[in-house]
Amino acid sequence: MDIASFRALRTPSGQAVLGEAAAADVSGDGLLAAATRLRERHDPVLVAAALTQVRLRERARAKFGADAERMYFTQAGLEQSTRASVAAHRARRFAAHLDGARVLELGCGIGADLLARGRAGLAGEGVELDPLTADVAQANVTAFGLDASVRVADATKTPPDGFDAVFADPGRRTARGRVFDPRSYEPPLDVVLASAGKVPAACVKVAPGIPHETVPDGAEAEWVSVHGDVKEAALWLGSLAGDVGRRATLLSSDTDPEVWTLTPQGLDDPDVRAWGRYLYEPDGAVIRAHLVGEVAEMVGGGLADPRIAYVTSDRYCPTPFASAYEVEDVLPFSVKRLRAELRRRGIGVLTVKKRGSAVDVDRLRRDLGFGGRRAGHGGGELTLVVTRVGRDPVALLTRPVPAP
Repeated sequence: MDIASFRALRTPSGQAVLGEAAAADVSGDGLLAAATRLRERHDPVLVAAALTQVRLRERARAKFGADAERMYFTQAGLEQSTRASVAAHRARRFAAHLDGARVLELGCGIGADLLARGRAGLAGEGVELDPLTADVAQANVTAFGLDASVRVADATKTPPDGFDAVFADPGRRTARGRVFDPRSYEPPLDVVLASAGKVPAACVKVAPGIPHETVPDGAEAEWVSVHGDVKEAALWLGSLAGDVGRRATLLSSDTDPEVWTLTPQGLDDPDVRAWGRYLYEPDGAVIRAHLVGEVAEMVGGGLADPRIAYVTSDRYCPTPFASAYEVEDVLPFSVKRLRAELRRRGIGVLTVKKRGSAVDVDRLRRDLGFGGRRAGHGGGELTLVVTRVGRDPVALLTRPVPAP
């Protein structure tokens, strides 16, 4: 889809075609027939643009829920956009600290964060280098009647004059895939931070794998997960930065989520101890934020290996910051021995987790007899955790403890 076809899609006749496409069967089996019918009455270029939007909107429901039906997307823009729940969480922080502020967004993409801040009562402007993506972002802002605008501009050449705060979302993907080195962001992180430093408050979205040593002095790094899946990280600067340095934020879901936050408590490194009755797997945001010790303190436990983020304890202490498993047995890792033990227990459903191990999970499942259509040996369920203590590989036979 190019910018001409997108603008045609925004006209009254284009909206009519989009409405017809939305009512058609655009699944894999029905797409060709739907396209053929629509092309009999409409411009094929317009039909292609409409079908593209309908299919992108279907994919976008996972990130944007019902709002996806009113939004517009490009494929790259959808992939790189902030999911609505995370954008709303971030917008609430902006609004709580900067009531009535005007926010400049550098690299606004399709406008997910613009929408969230607009709903939180913050006016602003987004700049985007790609003209098509800028048009899409403006269409999204217009669709929801929010106080924001979008213009085509180079983020590296856009001064934040007249704005109270900056939000920046530098590109972290190229034609070759994801970018992990902050110096290779587009624009590079140091360039973005220089611009953000010109206003009293700022936030920069970064990859979850950002090295801690890259976080500038005085900033707060926040890692965010949704329903246990780490989605992104952000650097809070100026008056938006807290005094904790780093935090893990957990959203329970995408819809009306509960929010839990964990920050450093000034603890010593957790004790190293033998496996206890329970194994705790900290949330990925907790691990990224280097707050595993806080979880260990919370559950009265320690680490079986000081370099691996599995907490063990003899106490069951429910916490949103870690999933709990009751340990039934700890064995030296041996495929032959594990296969025999699983057969003896009559296990029919096996979940395999690993940390600190180079084992191939899919191959291990097959080797244990769980790779075919009739996987397993019975009706029982078990979670196999493969890890190591020092140099010794171990296997833990566990069962999840349901969260209260």
